[in-house]
Amino acid sequence: MPLHEHDWLFRRRHLLGVVAVVASAWMLSAPFLDAHGVSSKDARYLLSLNGPAPIPLLYLGAKHMVTGYDHLLFLVGVIFFLYRLKDILLYVSLFTVGHSLTLLGGALGGVRASAFLVDAVIGLSIVYKAFENMGGFKAVGFQPNTRIAVFAFGLVHGFGLATKLQEYSLSRNGLVTNIVSFNGGVEIGQFLALTAVLIGLGYWRTRSGYLRHAYAANAVLMVAGFVLTGYQLTGFFVTP
Repeated sequence: MPLHEHDWLFRRRHLLGVVAVVASAWMLSAPFLDAHGVSSKDARYLLSLNGPAPIPLLYLGAKHMVTGYDHLLFLVGVIFFLYRLKDILLYVSLFTVGHSLTLLGGALGGVRASAFLVDAVIGLSIVYKAFENMGGFKAVGFQPNTRIAVFAFGLVHGFGLATKLQEYSLSRNGLVTNIVSFNGGVEIGQFLALTAVLIGLGYWRTRSGYLRHAYAANAVLMVAGFVLTGYQLTGFFVTP
C-alpha cells in the first residue's frame, strides 16, 4: 500500500538530498558490506561436514537470515504498510516460496550465477519496495503487480543464499538433508526477525508521527538499497 498522505511534488525537493546521502554512504560503507558473509568458523564447519547434520544446519540457516540485513530490509519494506494479518501472511508466504525454490534449486541443482550480480539485484529489490512505498509508481503512472514482484524478488533472494553456499565444496553425503535443514533454519530466522519487526512497527504505528516520518523511513530504505547495489557492482567489476 503506497503512501498517499504527502504530495509527490513536495517529496521531489528531497530527492537531491537522498542522492547525496546515497553517494556518501556508499563511499563510506562499501568496504564493510557483505550481507551474505559466512564467518570463518561457520565456513570451516561447512567444509568439515560428511553426513547429515540437520540441527546444526537449522541453526546456521536461522543465524544467516537474522544477520542477513538485505533480506530483512526488503521484508521491512514489504510489510511497512500492511496492517491486516492475512495480508502480511500472504506477502511473506509469496516471498518464502520464491526464496525456498531458488535456495534449494541453486544449492542442490547446481544452477550458478555471479554472486555479485545476484546481490546487486537484491539491493535493487529494496530500492523498488521503498520507491513503491513512497508513492513513486503512482507518480509516474505505472504500478507493477506487487504480489508478482514480491514473489519474483523472493526467487532472487533465495538464489543469493544459494550462490554463497556454492562457494564451498560441500560433501554430497547428506547434502539434501543439510540443504533442506539450512532452508528450514532460514525460515525460522525469518519468522523470528519479522516478529521483532512487527512488534516494533506495531508500537511505532501508535505514535502520532508514524505517517509523518514514513517517507523519511522509506528514503532510508532506498539509500540502503542503492548502497548495497553499488557495492556489489563495484565488486563485480574490480574483483579478479
